[in-house]
Amino acid sequence: MPKEGTERSSMWSAPDPSTGENEPYGLYVLGNSWANENLFTAAEGIIWFRYHNYVATKLHEEHPEWSDEKLFQNARKTVVATFQNIALYEWLPGYLGDKKLPPYPGYQKFVDPGISPEFEAAAIRFGITMAPPGVYMRNRTCHFKEIVNADGSLSPAMRLCNSFWKRQRVNLNTGQDVDDLLMGMASQIAEREDNVVVEDLRDFMYGLLRFSRTDLVALTIQRGRDFGLRSYTEVRKALDLPPVSTFGDINPDLNRTNPQLLLDIAELYDRDISKLELFPGGLLESLGGPGPVFSTIILDQFERLRNGDRFWFENKHNGLFTDEEIQRIRRVTFNDVLIAVTSAEATDIQKNVFFWMNGDPCPQPTQLTASMLHPCTNATKLNYFDGSQAGYGMFIIVLFLFPVASFLVACIVAYLRKHRFRKFQKIKKPGDRAEEPALGIHAYEWLGRKKPLHPVSVEIDEKRRLQVFDRSGSSHRSINLSNQEYLTVHLSNNRQQTALLLKVSKEYDLVLFFDDESKRAAFVKHLHPGVTDIRQEIRVKEMKEEELLKEALTREQRAQIVETFIRHAFSQVLEIEKSDAGDMSGVSRKKAKEFLECELAASEFADALGLKSDSLFVDSMFTLADKDGNGYLSFQEFLDVMVIFMKGSPEEKSKLMFSMHDTAGTGFLSKEEFARMLRSFIEISNCPLSKSQAEDGIKAMMQAEGFDKKERITWEDFHFLLRDHEKELQFAQLNVKGMEKQVRKRLSRDMRVSFICPASMSTKTEGLELRRRKKAGVHTPDVYVKPKREQYIRNPVQQTIQQFKRFIENYRRHIVCFIFVYGITAGVALERCYYYALQSESTGIPETSVVGIVVARGTAAAISFLFPYMLLTVCRNLITLGRETFLNRYIPFDAAIDFHRFMAMTAVILSVVHSLGHVVNIYMFSICDLSILSCLFPKVFSNNGSELPMKWSWWFFQTVPGVTGVLLLFTFAFMYVFASRYFRRISFRGFWITHYLYIVVYILTVIHGSYALIQEPRFYIYLIPPALLFLLDKLISLSRKKSEIPVLRAELLPSGVTHLEFKRPQGFVYRSGQWVRIACLMLGTDEYHPFTLTSAPHEETLSLHIRAVGPWTSKLRELYTEENVLELGAYPKLYLDGPFGEGHQEWVDFEVSVLVGGGIGVTPFASILKDLVFKSSIKSKFQCKKVYFIWVTRTQRQFEWVSDIIREVEEMDTQELVSVHTYITQVAEKFDLRTTMLYVCERHFQKVWNRSLFTGLRSVTHFGRPPLVSFFSSLQEVHPEVGKIGVFSCGPPGLTKNVDKACQQMNKRDQAHFIHHYENF
Repeated sequence: MPKEGTERSSMWSAPDPSTGENEPYGLYVLGNSWANENLFTAAEGIIWFRYHNYVATKLHEEHPEWSDEKLFQNARKTVVATFQNIALYEWLPGYLGDKKLPPYPGYQKFVDPGISPEFEAAAIRFGITMAPPGVYMRNRTCHFKEIVNADGSLSPAMRLCNSFWKRQRVNLNTGQDVDDLLMGMASQIAEREDNVVVEDLRDFMYGLLRFSRTDLVALTIQRGRDFGLRSYTEVRKALDLPPVSTFGDINPDLNRTNPQLLLDIAELYDRDISKLELFPGGLLESLGGPGPVFSTIILDQFERLRNGDRFWFENKHNGLFTDEEIQRIRRVTFNDVLIAVTSAEATDIQKNVFFWMNGDPCPQPTQLTASMLHPCTNATKLNYFDGSQAGYGMFIIVLFLFPVASFLVACIVAYLRKHRFRKFQKIKKPGDRAEEPALGIHAYEWLGRKKPLHPVSVEIDEKRRLQVFDRSGSSHRSINLSNQEYLTVHLSNNRQQTALLLKVSKEYDLVLFFDDESKRAAFVKHLHPGVTDIRQEIRVKEMKEEELLKEALTREQRAQIVETFIRHAFSQVLEIEKSDAGDMSGVSRKKAKEFLECELAASEFADALGLKSDSLFVDSMFTLADKDGNGYLSFQEFLDVMVIFMKGSPEEKSKLMFSMHDTAGTGFLSKEEFARMLRSFIEISNCPLSKSQAEDGIKAMMQAEGFDKKERITWEDFHFLLRDHEKELQFAQLNVKGMEKQVRKRLSRDMRVSFICPASMSTKTEGLELRRRKKAGVHTPDVYVKPKREQYIRNPVQQTIQQFKRFIENYRRHIVCFIFVYGITAGVALERCYYYALQSESTGIPETSVVGIVVARGTAAAISFLFPYMLLTVCRNLITLGRETFLNRYIPFDAAIDFHRFMAMTAVILSVVHSLGHVVNIYMFSICDLSILSCLFPKVFSNNGSELPMKWSWWFFQTVPGVTGVLLLFTFAFMYVFASRYFRRISFRGFWITHYLYIVVYILTVIHGSYALIQEPRFYIYLIPPALLFLLDKLISLSRKKSEIPVLRAELLPSGVTHLEFKRPQGFVYRSGQWVRIACLMLGTDEYHPFTLTSAPHEETLSLHIRAVGPWTSKLRELYTEENVLELGAYPKLYLDGPFGEGHQEWVDFEVSVLVGGGIGVTPFASILKDLVFKSSIKSKFQCKKVYFIWVTRTQRQFEWVSDIIREVEEMDTQELVSVHTYITQVAEKFDLRTTMLYVCERHFQKVWNRSLFTGLRSVTHFGRPPLVSFFSSLQEVHPEVGKIGVFSCGPPGLTKNVDKACQQMNKRDQAHFIHHYENF
């Protein structure tokens, strides 16, 4: 017996229609791959397998010296020749009846031996009419065996329909079983050669797994249509056979015996015989054998096969056989073969095994019919994707969860970084104070539900004030018990009896939990008044703890009452709508009364104004407003004060401020009282002026107005002091918490006071001031010009058009590059889409999954372009060099990182779309027959008939594109999440490490496409050019990173700024505004961080100002502390990479440049300002004629080192090229009363001393945020001849965004064009 198939077997392994098995296991490995189609063809194959071994054995006996290969080849050619002889000279004459082939004429090289479609799709199929429904098995003694069926029952013969592609052969397990089957086949008589086909082939022929049974006749007819066979009548004409005109003419004998059959056939073809197909026509004409058409076709085919075959065994010119061998082969019959390889003797099988005649051995018991045999198994259906839906869906969900997983990992990393950073900060801070309060009785204050208890200590001082201290020992709350008519105390009588509620009238209640009842009792005892306060009564009531807590008025509830109180007070002053004030229509009368009868304590009044309760201003104002002197402000008292501050005239406001400090009502203040009043105004402004600075400001103001010579100062003197600031006072109000939006609605931007002075000022006061400043040598910048708004009134359409023009002009390089890059991207994508949608029909792929393939290949082409050329946007050294060339006029090098983000985002999105395309493809491939897949992917699949495609998991996890694709998606998820702004700021190292995965991305992408599943790889073609440039850029950086740079000086400045001055490497050339990357190995990491150089190009050393805001910068600052430097013995060295260019270096290309720096974002401008002044001092020629520097900072102390640089610039700036304006944003806007007096002090100080009270600089100091639109408008008026003004901003995104908006708004006009360059940190 031959071997059985394995997984790599080349045998055709179609599925068994009875069981659905489709594996190659159990099939015999034979010379014909289709030998296992049924058990009978398998038996025939085994016979020829045995005969090959039989011949080889004989040859070995005759030629023992032959090698195995020679024996095999000679046996093979003998078996082939024997098969040729039997097929043509024994079987074919019997099959065709009286028709025989002519004698062999020899090899005819011009004869085509190819199989004709008429033979393959019709004529040879005639034999199916002879197939019986079953086949007998017998032994040599003519005993016909019973067959065991699949269900264990017995049948007289083996059923044909249940014998297709059998793996489990119950009746054919041994060689003797094969012999018995062949002897049974020799004894069995075939069905009649007619137009009748048994149901085993007609209704129960094996089919696909989708539908396991089919109809062989129907398949044959359809195959003829697929082959495009000509009709029956046309074939007859082509074969020179007599034509037929009616269906009855096809077979007159059949027409006589069964005329209805021909009538039915005629009806099917509309009685048009020209439509009759070849196969039905051929079957109809047969009677006892193939009809003339099929006989002619079959005879012609076999003759051409013989005559056109150069290796035919009778061809004496090919040297295969001698004449003697040919004659010996001609004498071999199929009977000889069977006798030679089976257990049958010569008397067991008839001589002509293709016919059984009377008198031949072992006649069949009876002619088999279907009713005598085991029934055929019914057809079954199968969906290839059954059982895969859930797994496939879950896997797709998992793919979409990759970003979520990477987000969670990023959150964990961020948490760990924050935790380590906080731990690092705690190490630097001194030890915490004692946890336990040192004074009074220890307790825990209850602040509300779902809030933790707050450890406090309580004690009552000699003035009957209940003081509540927090754990640090500072006063947390003070309650004046002497003002209370009686004290109401509620005690809990359950849950260990430790809770106490002290009801406080006109304030929120105090709820305390004590460690035990004894401490609570001690506290209640302290509440009892002394001998002098016998009138105060204490009412004690016990209740359950739950009721006690429910009874308590918490701080939050009290805050809601106060908020409603203030809102309704404002609603009466400012006519605010009820919805904004808090409509009380749905509130009970009791609650409404509680709201309106509420009285504010001093601490609540201070909190509402956003001030400290112990400030001089609050004390004075509260005393003035509290007319009845009960220590609380009623609704009317609060309203009286608010009316003046919200609607009063400047005189009324100044009189109220004066009266606040004129407590005696004399109408005048002493110099000490007046100074105290000014000090209170400076104090409440939250201005971080030192005490000496405040005193200098007050002294300058009094000296400027001559108050230093007066003993008494009247209200008229005070109001005269404010004469130049009536507009500020007009709009000055008390900004109350919760009412800012309503107040701002009444103050439009036009009503606010700009720092820009009107051009038409000609008052005597201003004239005197200008003359005074000129005498003092003070320069008055002419930028303070308010533009004439009527010149810019245009309709919205014109503004939009102008803005669009300016946008195009500003970003023309960006637009061109954007169109160029994305045009190529779209082009390569559309080319692939067009190809696979319309030009790749021959591949068969579009017909299988046209949408998925088009999407996947189009996006793959776009990704193949974007990923490689994305590298060019991070070639820092090449970009820096490119800035200095003509390319800078055509390529926006400033936008390299923005382009990088755009390209990366586009590539990631396209990767997701690409994956979705393959999700569709894999689904389609998972439901396609293996025969289709083998046509689509011949390098991957071979069609072995098993039909079942690979599962979706095979595509994802067992193919190179699948595995690399999943890994790429996982990598993209991590790179994208860690590259987001939030995580990049928290963990720069995490961002840097994950971004180094780009190496993995490119390797995986190359491997991903190298599999060439659908097309030959192209990615490397796009990758090579940019990869070479990127490698060159990296080599340049590596050449610089090798050497350490010694630090010459390190200084720890306030606000967490570290100033590093280090040696300038030889040949290090840079421009002001450029930046470098530094690393410090002493920190235990080699990560590089970017910082802008604050040194100027002419300086011999390089300097950086680094603010400690994250772990790396904080550790760097700690490294350069005096203790660490002493311990190390020298300053830790740095590694330097750079310089790299950015947009700020182009300040010199504009006649007028505006520099806007926020926070640490002033670093590039420090270098620019020093460079500008130096160039002007040496009379260097450059285009820039004027620079306006706007410094935005929370406090002037935040970056004092900038003040030093500006002071140095002011001293060197003899040509007045630089105009500096400082904006301090921590103080409230100057329309708040808390800032108005501070603003007055600053202006008076500047008039007298020609420098700012805050910064000590000659530059003007302003409060609040810069009015950029107004400032830019004045520049258009001051510099009408300038066509382009460069605006350079650096700082947080909010600042640069506001600058960009202001530039866009100004570009709606026809005047100077503002070109904005920005950098965020």
